[in-house]
Amino acid sequence: MGWDQGPSTWRRRDGPESTAFQWLRPFRPRPRAGHAGSCSSCGYGGAAAMAPGAAPVPVLLALLAAAARPAAPWDLWALRCGFSADCECGFRPDLRGLEFDLATSLVGQPLVRQEVMKGVRGFLENQNPVKPLVMSFHGSTGTGKTYVSSMVIRYLFQGGLQSPYVHHFSPIVHFPHAEQIEQYKESLKRWIQGNLTNCGRSAFLFDEMDKMHPGLIDVIIPFLGPSWVVYGTNYRKAIFIFISNAGGEQINEVTLALWRDRKDREEISLQDLEPAISKAVFENPQSGFWKSGIINEHLIDFVVPFLPLKHHHVKQCVVSELIQQGLEVRPGVVQEVANSIPYFPEEEKLFSSTGCKTVASRISFFL
Repeated sequence: MGWDQGPSTWRRRDGPESTAFQWLRPFRPRPRAGHAGSCSSCGYGGAAAMAPGAAPVPVLLALLAAAARPAAPWDLWALRCGFSADCECGFRPDLRGLEFDLATSLVGQPLVRQEVMKGVRGFLENQNPVKPLVMSFHGSTGTGKTYVSSMVIRYLFQGGLQSPYVHHFSPIVHFPHAEQIEQYKESLKRWIQGNLTNCGRSAFLFDEMDKMHPGLIDVIIPFLGPSWVVYGTNYRKAIFIFISNAGGEQINEVTLALWRDRKDREEISLQDLEPAISKAVFENPQSGFWKSGIINEHLIDFVVPFLPLKHHHVKQCVVSELIQQGLEVRPGVVQEVANSIPYFPEEEKLFSSTGCKTVASRISFFL
C-alpha cells in the first residue's frame, strides 16, 4: 500500500480517500468497535478544534450534553482522557523486550542501544513528561536507523508500524515538490494537530530528513516544546523520531580515526561524535534542519549516531537473514555474501560501504 499526494489531500492508492486524514473534513471523534479504551473518542479540541473557523464548544455545554444521555463506557473514558491526559491509545510499552531485542538483534551499535534505551526509559518512567520525546538518528546507509525506529515502535505500540497512532513521513513521497512547500507546511501541521487531538500518545517518524526541504519541518515546532497545551491539546506524551543519512560520512571518518588510535567502538562516546554530526547536519544548507528552530531551541532530546559496520558485523547480518528466510546457515555462504560487499577505506577495507542493507538481496546468488 502506498500514498498518492494530490493538490489538497493524500489518498491511499488501494482505495478511496482515507478516513484517517480527518483533518481534511470536520473532525468528529468516535469510538472504535471493540476498543472500550480507544482514544478515537478523546481529545481536548474535538470537532471545534479541527474544523477551520469553527467556534469552540464551551466545556459546560459539553458536560451538560454528556449528562443528558446514558453514558457508555467509552464516553466516560473519553471524558477522563480529555481532562487528565491519560489517553493511551493502544500504547503497550515493553521495555524489557525492547532492551533484549536491541542487545541481541542489533549488530555493532553499542552507543545506539545505550542512547535509545536511556531516552525511551526516561520518557516512559515520567508520568508527566515536560515535553514530547524527540530523537534524531544519524548514520550511513544500512547501519540500522530504520530497523531501530521500527523496533522502538513495535515494542511501544500495539500493532507496531501498523498502529493507527503511528505516522510515517517520507519527503520523497509526501513532500516531493519544492514549489509547494507552503501547502505542505499547512497540511503537515493540520495532520499532526488532528492526530494528536485524536490521541496525545502518538508517534511520528520522519524518514530521510537529509532530503527534506529546508524550512518545512519547522512547522511542527509548537508540537515539540514544553507547553502544557498547544491548540487546546496536551501533546507532551507524543514521540517524534527523525531519521537521516546526513552526518554519516563524518561519523565514519571519526570512527576510522578512533580505530587507528586503537579505540574500540565500545569505548566511543557521544561526545566523540557530536561535533562532527552538528557541523554536517545542522550547519548544512541542504539539510532539512538547516537554520531550523528545532535546533536553535534545543528541542531534540537525543542525537543518536550509528557507526559504520565491520566485516564480522555483516556476517552476523547474513546469519540473521538466512535464519529469517528459513535457510540453512552454511559458513561458506555466510563468508561469500559478506565478502561480496564493498568495504572502505581502500587500504584497510574495514567498514561496509552499504552496511547490511544489501545482504538480503545478495544471499540468493550464493546458494
